[in-house]
Amino acid sequence: MRVVYDVKNDAKILQRYIAVAVLAFILIILAFGGTYIVEPGHRGVLVTMGRVSPHFAPEGFGLKAPLITTVLPVSIRQKTQTMKAECYSSDLQQVNMELRVLYRIPENAIVKMYQDFAGEPFDSLIVPRVSEAIKEVTALSSAETIVKRREEIKTKALAAARAKIGEYLIIEDIVLQNISLSKELETAIEAKMVQEQEAAKSKFIQQKAEIEANTAVIRAKGEAQAIRIRGQALRETPALIQLQIVEKWDGKAPLVVGNGSGGGSNILLPIEGLKSSK
Repeated sequence: MRVVYDVKNDAKILQRYIAVAVLAFILIILAFGGTYIVEPGHRGVLVTMGRVSPHFAPEGFGLKAPLITTVLPVSIRQKTQTMKAECYSSDLQQVNMELRVLYRIPENAIVKMYQDFAGEPFDSLIVPRVSEAIKEVTALSSAETIVKRREEIKTKALAAARAKIGEYLIIEDIVLQNISLSKELETAIEAKMVQEQEAAKSKFIQQKAEIEANTAVIRAKGEAQAIRIRGQALRETPALIQLQIVEKWDGKAPLVVGNGSGGGSNILLPIEGLKSSK
């Protein structure tokens, strides 16, 4: 009888250990299941038994109802993805574009984004609306204008895309990486651009020649006017000649050669030059 009693006692002790272990395991599960951590640059969407909480969970450590609440992380960092768009210009030319879209999800829109859109936001929201915006803008411009004014096309497409997407996402920028046309159209546009450059060069040369001609005329008129003024001054003031001789004199004593009668012309010769000739 003593042996049987010991076996029963040992069984009860073992059951107690098992119960304590199970309870500890449950407590550990509940402890870990009742907490969550949202990584930096993310916000959490709380879903409790299929119901989405209207408030998002900020980054960091938090508590939740264990086992019945799930926290889904959503990135709010800026992302960049590439897409392609096939458009037609106003002159019915096919234009293929490659774009890079810079976007991010605002934190106040992550809950509504999760409720209203499934899958990756870029595929479900951005691609169709940006493609639609690009097509609307390019349909109003010729193929040549699209190529020449790509920055203007991009600005209009960006504004249209933002209006279509609304507050779900923030489109930071759209970059037109590549615009491709048919080879025939590219050749025609290139030839036209060369002609325009040659015409601009010819116009510049013509304007330069006209400016130079006008400058020459103005210079000639100025010189003629100066000669007339000088001649008039000499006629009205004969002493001006003597003044100019004095101003230009180099300091050497001159020798006057003439008939001395006052009726003939006199020649001024430097004395040094006369001595050296002797």
